[in-house]
Parts: sequence; structure tokens; C-alpha cells
Amino acid sequence: MQRDIIVIDEARCDGCGHCVTACAEGAIAVVNGKAKLVSEVYCDGLGACLGHCPQGAITVVKREAPAFDQQAVDDHLAAQRKPAFQIDAHQHHACPGSMQRSLAPGPRTPDPGSRTSQLGHWPVQLGLVNPGAPFLAGADLLLTAHCVPVAMPDFHQRWVGGRGVLLACPKLDDLARHTQKLTAILAQAKPASLTVLRMEVPCCGGLAWAAKQAAEAAGWNGRLEVVTVPITPVDRASA
Repeated sequence: MQRDIIVIDEARCDGCGHCVTACAEGAIAVVNGKAKLVSEVYCDGLGACLGHCPQGAITVVKREAPAFDQQAVDDHLAAQRKPAFQIDAHQHHACPGSMQRSLAPGPRTPDPGSRTSQLGHWPVQLGLVNPGAPFLAGADLLLTAHCVPVAMPDFHQRWVGGRGVLLACPKLDDLARHTQKLTAILAQAKPASLTVLRMEVPCCGGLAWAAKQAAEAAGWNGRLEVVTVPITPVDRASA
């Protein structure tokens, strides 16, 4: 049938991924650095993605294509929402910026004035980390709330060096999905330890709860430690 459907100009596409998040039907993915139409039946042809492409690489044309299939879209989106430990590794790399990589951290030093990053891997957002990532296996992991690095001036020197870092927010993020991802990490990577850094505010307790639930679900018996970081300046210096 003749109908409206998007066309992506690969020569102009820079793989930024904005179109992926703009498509409510999940019809677009970044593959090998370029946006691709996953399936023609997922595209409704309305072009919601057009205004989100900074390169102007997407257009809507009328051509022969299978009919838009809402049931297929629903099934496709449901599959993307399955537990993190069942997601294939390549799905974690839909955005080029989230591609797994190793970094070269500076020498670990107790000097609180040091500006050297101790981070040894990327990504750090829990939602983007592949449970099969090499840096997780048998490691000492640090699960930290978003606010902690801002509240602790010596965060890198005291906590990051030598640890795998996972960043999450128990209030603004999807805590259930974080718990699923943590379960997958603990079950697959079997880290030696997991340290949870949370702020003293009540809502931050969800991060510790998620870690404990994940440890139980995964049958993980490693060392789990929860550290509460005060928010008051006078206490923060000794946190």
C-alpha cells in the first residue's frame, strides 16, 4: 500500500540518537553509528521524529510500505520493557554515548585537593550499564545516588578509585527497573562487594532497599555496605 513513512539519510545522520527517544513507537534505533528504521510496520508516518533531528536527516515520503501495525508496536515495546537481565547486550548501546569503554584513571591519592579523575570505565548510569560488562566481574562496586558526588568534595579520592561505579536516583528514576538491573549484575558478575552511598534524606533510602532486594533475588552473598552521607556542611567534612 502507498502511505507516509520516514526515510533516513545516512550520509547526514551523525548517530546522535535524538530521533530514537522521540519515536514513541520504538521504530528507530542507532546501529553502527547511524539511525535505522527498525521495521516499517512500527512507523506511523506522522513524523514526530523530524523536529528532533539536528542534522535534518529524516524526511517523510509516500511510498509502498506495509501498513502500520499497532499490535506489533505494542509487542515490540513490551519486549523492550522486559527485565534488564534478559536484554541482549547490543540493546544497551542504542545511544553511541552509552557505548561501553575502559578509561585510564589517574593514580589514586589521598590528597583531597587532587583534581585527577579515578573513574575507570564508562558508562556509569545504572540504566545504561550492561550486566555482562567486564569491569563488573568479581569487582568492588559502588552504587551512588546522584547527589552524593556533589555533596562530597573528595568523592573521587575516597570512593571511586579501584571500584566499578553505578549511578542512580531512587526518587526520580524507575526504582523497579534499577532493582532488576542490580539483580542481573549481582547474578551475572558476582562482584566481591557492593557499597551503597546514599544521602540522609528519606527518599534516598530507596537505593539501599533496591540493593538489598537485588542481593536477595540474585542469591548474592557478597559484602553489602550502606553509607549515609549527611547534607549539613559541618557534618559533611567528616562523612
